[in-house]
Amino acid sequence: MLQSFHMPIFRGLEGFRADWLRSDIPAGLSIAAVGLPSAIAYPAIAGLPPETGIYASIVAPVAYALFGPSRLLVVGSDAGTMAVLAAVIGTVIAAQPAGTSADPVAIASALALGVGAFYFAARLLRLGVLASFLSRPILVGFFAGVSISILVGQIGRFTGVRIESDGLLPPIAEIIRKSALIHWPTLLFGLAMFALLWIVKATRLPVPGPVVVVVVSVILSAIFNFEAAGIRVVGDLPTGLPSFSLHAFSQMPMDRIVLGSAAVFLISFGSSIVSARSFGARSGEEVDANQELIGLGAANIAPGLFGSFPIAVSDSRTAINLAVGGRSQAAGLVSAVTLMATLLFLNGALRILPIPALAAILAAAAISLIDVSELRKIWHISRAEFVFALIAMFGAISFGVLNGVIVAIAATLIYLLRKTMFPKDTLLGRIAGRDGFYDMQRFPEARGIPGIAICLVQGNLLFYNADYVRIRLRTVADGLPAETRWFILDASAIAHIDSTGAAALDAVRANLSGRGIVFGVAHLNAEVTELLGRAGVVDGIGAGKFFGDTEDALRAARLGEGSDRPLAGGHQ
Repeated sequence: MLQSFHMPIFRGLEGFRADWLRSDIPAGLSIAAVGLPSAIAYPAIAGLPPETGIYASIVAPVAYALFGPSRLLVVGSDAGTMAVLAAVIGTVIAAQPAGTSADPVAIASALALGVGAFYFAARLLRLGVLASFLSRPILVGFFAGVSISILVGQIGRFTGVRIESDGLLPPIAEIIRKSALIHWPTLLFGLAMFALLWIVKATRLPVPGPVVVVVVSVILSAIFNFEAAGIRVVGDLPTGLPSFSLHAFSQMPMDRIVLGSAAVFLISFGSSIVSARSFGARSGEEVDANQELIGLGAANIAPGLFGSFPIAVSDSRTAINLAVGGRSQAAGLVSAVTLMATLLFLNGALRILPIPALAAILAAAAISLIDVSELRKIWHISRAEFVFALIAMFGAISFGVLNGVIVAIAATLIYLLRKTMFPKDTLLGRIAGRDGFYDMQRFPEARGIPGIAICLVQGNLLFYNADYVRIRLRTVADGLPAETRWFILDASAIAHIDSTGAAALDAVRANLSGRGIVFGVAHLNAEVTELLGRAGVVDGIGAGKFFGDTEDALRAARLGEGSDRPLAGGHQ
């Protein structure tokens, strides 16, 4: 297993040429410009200081540039991941003994290290398949619910009122009760910045909306002294660069840290791979989920070692990288250097950045998480998947973001079970003048073969659906003509059968035998045939009634054969 663990060092810079800098430097500057507002704003979702977002936006891209396999993906703070992180930090703080001082930054750092450890463990176990565990519809629904939670969380920042309740409706009820305390200049300025974001988007200005809002709000704050007018500002930021630090993790409830890290990892990896595959389809870059586990693991470990929080693939920064024409991970390194310079030389400007402007940026980011067009598409394609998307959405809204993760996972499991609990079956027949066998429901011109029934079961026979399949096959047998003497099960779509499924097949054989009908099986793979042999089902049916294909079974039925000697092509 360890031999398969290949560290893709500098793959994002593979083949780098000096002339690529003409594309990577502008791309890096653009990434920094787009990333700075969210780097300052997103930590507020989890109650973390703004500098932690800047630190993450510096060290995570550097780590990903070293170990990430993609040339174009950019990592950073992500609204959905931050919402899950906020819920986890809340549970960790609640689990600490009374009177113990809780440091949210230390908890976030511990969680970042835990998430990174989960990434590396998943890579060792080659669990890149986990990326597909949360289906696209369930992720779309979950993030829609998260976005509504984030929007509600901005009520306090928009109004200047301290909101103490959690959930969806309680904060709304609280702000109604405290309406007399609303700081109207704060509210009006926040709404104005929110409107400015949409104006920039509608007019398609070349400068991203969050950048415009940050610049405009800082200028207005400097001119009109918003802080003196009662509008809250970001305040003092550390003037130095991020430094290596390991907190006293032994004081934390490690069970909550581990479980919380697992929850953040699942959402972070799921959303990251969906984003990676989406951008990969646009750029022609192949996405290897197992190798991404290494890059994203390193990109989470780094913030944990420098006093920051878990990250994910950033849609906005990756999109601007592609739009400007970035060629390699050098663009991410340029963005990191740019943010370092910002910390060192523009600290004063960031200090007077108004909090309502950050609320406007977060609200706009939250709304962008609600993919209405994708929900409409899911509704059009599959009403069942749309229902599961709504379940994931209302789970995040009604039970909180962290419990919403559990609801999303449960919805996924239920969805998977539902898709496999009721495998379809159909009778096959012939079409005059054509070879092969055809579904008699789909092809009305197909005709059954006198005295012989061929039934295709389109799914596995496992403990949770074995009874259903047994009853369905008995129902099919009840409807057969009286002259039917053979019942052939086409097992070409059956990949797995467990002991319960084997018992169900034996019951089908016994039921048919009681009717005077011979039971045969065609197209069953060798692994399942061996299992049925160990279960005694092969002996019960008769080894000579297992056939390599349906044509063999049909010939045997017509000839009335059924010896214990397998026909040519059997047991494949």
